[in-house]
Amino acid sequence: MRRGRCIAVLAGMGVLVPACGAQVAFRDAIRRAVENSPRVKAAESDVKKAQAGVAAVRDMYIPSVVMGGGVGDAYGITLTVPTIFTVSAQSLVFSLQQRAYIRGAKSDLEAARLALEEVKQQVEEDAAITYLSVDTAEETKAALDEQYEYAEKLAAIMQDRLHANLESELAVLQYRRGELQITLARMDAADQVEDLRGHLAQLTGIAADGLKIAPETIPAISAASVPETVGEGGFMETPGIRAAAASDRAKADRARGDAEYTWRPQVSFAATYGRVSPIENVSQYYNLNGIYNTASFGFTVQFPLLDRVRKAAADESRLDAKLAEMDLEVLRSDERAGRHKLSRSLPELTTKAELADLNYEIAQKQVESAEAEAQHATGEPPVTPKETINAHIEERQKYMEVLSAKLEARKAQITYLRMTNQLDGWLGTLPETASGK
Repeated sequence: MRRGRCIAVLAGMGVLVPACGAQVAFRDAIRRAVENSPRVKAAESDVKKAQAGVAAVRDMYIPSVVMGGGVGDAYGITLTVPTIFTVSAQSLVFSLQQRAYIRGAKSDLEAARLALEEVKQQVEEDAAITYLSVDTAEETKAALDEQYEYAEKLAAIMQDRLHANLESELAVLQYRRGELQITLARMDAADQVEDLRGHLAQLTGIAADGLKIAPETIPAISAASVPETVGEGGFMETPGIRAAAASDRAKADRARGDAEYTWRPQVSFAATYGRVSPIENVSQYYNLNGIYNTASFGFTVQFPLLDRVRKAAADESRLDAKLAEMDLEVLRSDERAGRHKLSRSLPELTTKAELADLNYEIAQKQVESAEAEAQHATGEPPVTPKETINAHIEERQKYMEVLSAKLEARKAQITYLRMTNQLDGWLGTLPETASGK
């Protein structure tokens, strides 16, 4: 009943979870994070707003039609011919300024779409790294729990050795300090698991107490995706930089449009139809010849000669476009520097992970050797229980170092994939239940 209630509540909230406490695969977690992200939804709204902006400037060429009417009375001759109702239409036919505004609006739309793509990739990166971090934090906590059990056994052995005058009180205190340090590490690991799980729950929209990851679905990253060195022109710019470039073009187009107002022809169309009012004695003052319908249409051509307000606005928009161009160069420079720095750090992080893995293998061999010597299986002098447990504690420590080093390398690889526009391609090739941790 409790499981059924939980499913019903989640379904009512729009969260599609197969069952309470069900595992969420790596790729599915990323998909849910994108669908649930407020930043993505806001970026989608910006795209719709930009589409409306394009329609607003483009529809200036579509006639706007207005209909109005009224009744009343007049004394003496009327200044205008009174009508019962009037229908008028007008539109822009040709304007160099408006064409520049349309190009600017289209560039704004392109910028909004690229910004949406950038936000999606950032959310995907955050979800992927958080998923990996949750897995590493859980494994680290489990390793610390095992290490703590060994530390408790060692503390008891040290007390016995102290009573037998085989250890000094200082050595016992030192081992006691190590046990407390492991206890603090366990507390910190538990906090990290809770914090990371809460962040992943916030990203995916799934309740933290019902969120379980599936470590076997975490995919491997091909070494070909993260080469050691990359040329400056090796990759396309990120969507964020391209969005900034499109926004820069939009500002430049609007500045050009503001500058093209004076001494440029503007052609407009206008048409009007009205029904002359027959109840205000119009025929006494106007010779209508019985014609009560009036209509007119035509085109007007204007040549703006002087407009100081628009000239000042053109200067302002030109400076704004120049500032945006300089900001874009700064963004490009920062992105190139960050990508180059990250590409240089990848081999180092990979080597650190390999070294940690090798140290872990050595620690495992040392544990096996200590256990064998403790059982007189090697012909060597037997080791003490203290030495055997110390070997186990060291082995667990090396294992946690392996987890940390591999996590840092994987995080850098995923960030590098995003910065080189390969993240979507990598995620698109993942099966629903990818394996290869």
